[in-house]
Amino acid sequence: MKFRSAVLILMLLMSLTSQPSAAKASVTVAQDDAGAPARVDSATVARKLSSQNPLERREAAEELARLALVEQRRLVEGFQVQEKDARVRLALDWALYRMGKNESLFALVRALDSKKLAEQSVGYLKQLEGPEPLYVFLGHVNGNTEIRLLEVLASVGDRATLERIEPFAESTDSGIADAARFAEREINIRLQEQPVVEPKRPRKVGNSAETKPPSR
Repeated sequence: MKFRSAVLILMLLMSLTSQPSAAKASVTVAQDDAGAPARVDSATVARKLSSQNPLERREAAEELARLALVEQRRLVEGFQVQEKDARVRLALDWALYRMGKNESLFALVRALDSKKLAEQSVGYLKQLEGPEPLYVFLGHVNGNTEIRLLEVLASVGDRATLERIEPFAESTDSGIADAARFAEREINIRLQEQPVVEPKRPRKVGNSAETKPPSR
């Protein structure tokens, strides 16, 4: 197992050094306290994936998720297959999803039904850019998972989500109904706080509006 880890990390480091300059070593992922771009050494993050400390491996996986380096997907898949720690494996699933492996979303949703992993998975799913990937699971999972999906949608949902979750507000399961109503409230509050953009008046050319057809 240690030998396999060493081989994977060696391959990952070699691939990092062979990438074009735009994808090497450091990638801008956030800003520091002063507002300057914060940079992360990708090679250092990669080495941590073979650490004996599961917390370091999880942090490395989450860093790779933020970087979303698609070219490292195959190697990260190798680490995910051999990983024994459930929390680290889930972090690697999140990294793989961010790298474009859509089927990894199923592992993240399954984890919502785990007492050990639910909070971690909710944290990842709340980072989704939009709610659409989660719609397929609504109504097709057990009660605990449904409640946590609705919790996530409360954070990432939009106007279209309201129609999707409306039936769950009438659920005979009080936990699901409460979660759906909470999600509705949170989404509506967020929508109300969004600035209203007034439609622009048509630009005028001379004395005529641009949208007016030319006279003959």
